[in-house]
Amino acid sequence: MRPPLRHLRWYIGFILFLSTVINYIDRQTLSVLAPYIKTEMQWDNSTFALLIISFRVAYAVGQSLSGRFLDRVGLRKGLTIGVAFYSIAAMLTSFGTGLRSLCAMRFLLGLGESANWPGAAKAVAEWFPRRESGWAVALYDSGSAIGGAVAPFLVLFFYQQFGSWRPAFLLTGLLGLLWIPLFRAFYYKPEEHPRLSTEEREMILSGRGDTAREPEPSLPYRTLLRLPQTWGIIGAKALTDPVWYFITDWFTLYLVSRGFRPEQSLLALWAPFLAADLGNFAGGGASSWLIQRGWSTGASRRFVGLVCGIGMSALGGTLLFPSFEAMVACFSIATFAYAGFSTIVLILPADLYKRGSVASVSGMSGTGAGIGTIGATYLTGVVADRVSFEPILMVAAIVPLVATAILLAFLRDGKATRDGVLNPF
Repeated sequence: MRPPLRHLRWYIGFILFLSTVINYIDRQTLSVLAPYIKTEMQWDNSTFALLIISFRVAYAVGQSLSGRFLDRVGLRKGLTIGVAFYSIAAMLTSFGTGLRSLCAMRFLLGLGESANWPGAAKAVAEWFPRRESGWAVALYDSGSAIGGAVAPFLVLFFYQQFGSWRPAFLLTGLLGLLWIPLFRAFYYKPEEHPRLSTEEREMILSGRGDTAREPEPSLPYRTLLRLPQTWGIIGAKALTDPVWYFITDWFTLYLVSRGFRPEQSLLALWAPFLAADLGNFAGGGASSWLIQRGWSTGASRRFVGLVCGIGMSALGGTLLFPSFEAMVACFSIATFAYAGFSTIVLILPADLYKRGSVASVSGMSGTGAGIGTIGATYLTGVVADRVSFEPILMVAAIVPLVATAILLAFLRDGKATRDGVLNPF
């Protein structure tokens, strides 16, 4: 028998981080190549938006389905299926011949990728005590920023080497298939992991908010949807994710509208994602730091959410300071704040709900975010074609303030906590 691995929970966290990096490289491949695909296909922004919407529809519906699926079959089996599915879908995109086939491939990609965030949220609930959950969520969620930052360099390199956009989808899609053996070698529940030390197992099990050794069954959707906390999580995510996806899906085209070619503006493509990566750790780390210094879990989450929600409004600064440097700075501040806010929202299902319902609630919040993003994506394409990107940036600066108000109003202890349905917050 092989000896126990020290700090095994952080190995698990790093593997989830790699999954998120790959997840974002696969989805960002389209965004980076958008100017070239649009030119080849002779599409306008409204037509290109249909590709994004195809992904978002599947991603929105898929998160609720994936969350319930993962709660029932477990992470080891469920994430293996999800990653294999979306990796193959990403590779098939290289064979797309027009709008319909590319939309179909993006739909399948979204369906497979929808398992990542509910799965990672469930893994944190299983593997990390609450005092460390902020850092754990920051670690895996930072993969989105790293993947978004790596994608322009990697994808443009493939494009320049092959002189075509098609091989890039094939090569980036391979990454997920390479990840699966690593995940299956390391991931088991802490109760049954063969390489987890007795001391670390006891620390994990005693430090979780849900102290039961075996998770309770998932609460019915009708019960979850009657809880204001559920709607607080859904509302906060549904209103802020469209801001993030505007940056990830449209940023290259926004730069082109401002007169910058993608090859000449790698700083602008890279800096906001680096800022988001730092924001993940700032938000999760600050929350965990406050808890370790005596703040309640709820107070620490709400405080960090308030600060970061206000920070997202920096997007409006691009309308006041039109220089290239100011534009990069405003987008970077906004993505830093978004990532901190997102980390808090992603922690909340593990904070509030019993382990048997964590992935289900995380999935529902992802579905809410997907619905909001679909509407925002369609309007972005229409408004960008008919007016400009400026009205979009104005709205994107205001909406996070509404999301912050919802977070503060709905996330607090109540009757469900007193009745033992939810964990104390």
